[in-house]
Amino acid sequence: MKRSRNGTAYELSGRKDLPIVTLIHGLGVKRELWHDHVEVLSRRYRVLTYDLYGHGQSTRPPDTLSLAVFSQQLRELLDELDIEHSVIAGFSLGGMINRRFAMDYPSRVSALIVLNSPHERKPDEQKLVEQRVSQTAQGGPAATIETSLERWFTEEFRSSRVDVVSEIRAWVLANDPVIYTQCRQVLARGVRELVHPESPITAPTLVMTCENDSGSTPEMARAIAAGIPGAQTVIVPQLQHLGLTEKPVLFLEPMLRFLDTIPGLS
Repeated sequence: MKRSRNGTAYELSGRKDLPIVTLIHGLGVKRELWHDHVEVLSRRYRVLTYDLYGHGQSTRPPDTLSLAVFSQQLRELLDELDIEHSVIAGFSLGGMINRRFAMDYPSRVSALIVLNSPHERKPDEQKLVEQRVSQTAQGGPAATIETSLERWFTEEFRSSRVDVVSEIRAWVLANDPVIYTQCRQVLARGVRELVHPESPITAPTLVMTCENDSGSTPEMARAIAAGIPGAQTVIVPQLQHLGLTEKPVLFLEPMLRFLDTIPGLS
């Protein structure tokens, strides 16, 4: 692990001469979420993983958290590492951050991969998300963790891979309650700035989610793709929000096929 000047903990994997793929984790977890994906992707790409502000081994945020603050964190990291452009893949909150980044710094994005990320919500869906913000503000990460794990993993996986579920529970519970609440607020309200943006996203884009992801639904994935010219959509059957942890290969195969179509990456 290394740490950048802005306090971001990061790791680089793969040969230095390969094209860069940057992976952004989601709310409450950390860069180790991508372990299985880095192992495969780094055979063909130079893979950058990092901890968002207030997560893992990164420093606390310099300001109240927002998509813009997270976008700037990534830009500063890429600048320091002399990375001119990268494929940016983001999961959940990370899939909001990479869209914000593509709007703010379009020349830095070779391609975009948006994984299990929310978009415009129906009123009842937004109400549920706002309720989670309130619960977190009052009780910290512990207030919602068990219901979150039920939404994130299938019942079969929760029963058979107690080790993985326990590890992710521990990651979430280790978060600072104030920062975690701010992140939930970004997750709840930041979607508004991604819908019909003033600066449309033009990068080649793959949007994926899982059939039974209740917070980042197939309908949302299709709506994200509909707003980006030429974007592709893949819906992974049966799985829930953390399908990329439950069955990584079902994400890696479409991601690699997509990356094969991007000029300059093969």
